[in-house]
Amino acid sequence: MPFHHSNTADKFIVDRRKTHRNSDVSRAVRKTRDRLSQQAGNPAFESELLKLHARAMVRSATAIPLLVLSISIVGLFSGMGNEILLWALLTLTCYACLAYFARRVDRSEASAIDPGPTRAYFLAGHFLSGLGWAYFAQLGCDGCSIDQFSVFKAVVLLLAIAATALIGSSLRRTLVVTFAFPVAAYAIAGARLWMPVEAVMAGLLVLALPFFSHVAANMNRAALMLMSFRREVDGLIAELETAKSMSDEARRRAEEANLAKSRFLASMSHELRTPLNAILGFSEVMANEVLGSMNNQTYRDYAHDIHGSGQHLLDVINEILDLSRIEAGRYQLNEEPVTVLHTVEECCRLMELKARNKGIRIVKQFESVLPRLFADERAVRQITLNLLSNAVKFTGSGGEILVRVGWTAGGGQYVSVKDNGPGIPEDEIPIVLSAFGQGSIAIKSAEQGTGLGLPIVQGLLAMLGGEFQLHSRLREGTEAIAIFPPSRVMEALPAVPTRTVARGERRKSA
Repeated sequence: MPFHHSNTADKFIVDRRKTHRNSDVSRAVRKTRDRLSQQAGNPAFESELLKLHARAMVRSATAIPLLVLSISIVGLFSGMGNEILLWALLTLTCYACLAYFARRVDRSEASAIDPGPTRAYFLAGHFLSGLGWAYFAQLGCDGCSIDQFSVFKAVVLLLAIAATALIGSSLRRTLVVTFAFPVAAYAIAGARLWMPVEAVMAGLLVLALPFFSHVAANMNRAALMLMSFRREVDGLIAELETAKSMSDEARRRAEEANLAKSRFLASMSHELRTPLNAILGFSEVMANEVLGSMNNQTYRDYAHDIHGSGQHLLDVINEILDLSRIEAGRYQLNEEPVTVLHTVEECCRLMELKARNKGIRIVKQFESVLPRLFADERAVRQITLNLLSNAVKFTGSGGEILVRVGWTAGGGQYVSVKDNGPGIPEDEIPIVLSAFGQGSIAIKSAEQGTGLGLPIVQGLLAMLGGEFQLHSRLREGTEAIAIFPPSRVMEALPAVPTRTVARGERRKSA
């Protein structure tokens, strides 16, 4: 028998179509986003950018010094003399001081960095290193063996500008502070010579400085944006973790409160039933006139009304207590071999009188032979009676209820109760499956219940490892299916041979 999807619901009636948001959490998240959307110049980002610049300086501390050493070696072999060594010594000293300061900043925490003085120290160090490059731009090589020495100097300056643009992009205006003076010195020196090559190289350097400055500025903005996104992600993750912890705590408290409620109701069984049993007993004695006749018919009617109302109240209390015990995990299953066919047949006989009074016909379609289930007979009986009671309650006069018992496709067993009543709208199925939930048709009906029958069925089937399915169409009817898993189906035991039985009896008699 094919089954479709099952409709389940929470214990509480919740309209899932409406979005619920905590306004305080929403405002906190929005405030965090506004705080994290910071522009350049923010002290927090300035500290991180300075630390990033210091790390880049430390990691590339040997790049430009190696270039300076290479140039000085080439100058010595070309016959430039001690002047090139003096330039190399001054430039390397400036870069060594800059690297030492960068290492100190890199080892410091970002929160401990004062952006103003640190930025000023970095720019001062880059300016001093730029003076070394300006000194190099003024160097001459009249007696050396390098042809077009001015072109060589321009190429070296271009390499230094490009390297500084990549290394110092995290600190704004680093390139301009370092190479504005050297490029001006080279342009002045080239203008004195009035040579086309020097003029071209000077123009190239003048154009290269703003170009690489633009590249460095773009890299700076990219780094700033990356840090902003990282900070925003970290902040949102922190907000999400906070909201999750609050939600977990609220859920834990709600579960504890619900469990306490269930335990309280489960422990109140004796206290609630004892006075009700007394009311039922005395009202029955009065209604049946056991201790003597009652001459007033009104009093007899009152006694019948008291007994009927008390019985209804006892049924409601029993349902509440059953659901509470199930929720609290205190419903004890007395598992034993159960013949589902016999149990369902007895339940149908119990409901036939009520169905006949409403003009409803109960049709049974049972499998001829079904093995027994290892289950709780009381739970199976309660499941069947609840399903039959709902079907009788909501089926109109002259209707029909079809009760089926058989195999599932997976090897389990099922009990199906199908009526041709008014049905349930699709959007109300989660409501009727929730505790105390009633659909619009049940609310309009004169035979209202507590709305606990189906939740009890779901709880009992869950304890048995089974599944509950509810299918309904408006104005066509409803089918409720209780499915028992294959693991609870007991295999038929083989018949014991007659000789073995006789041998066992002789041993007992001996």
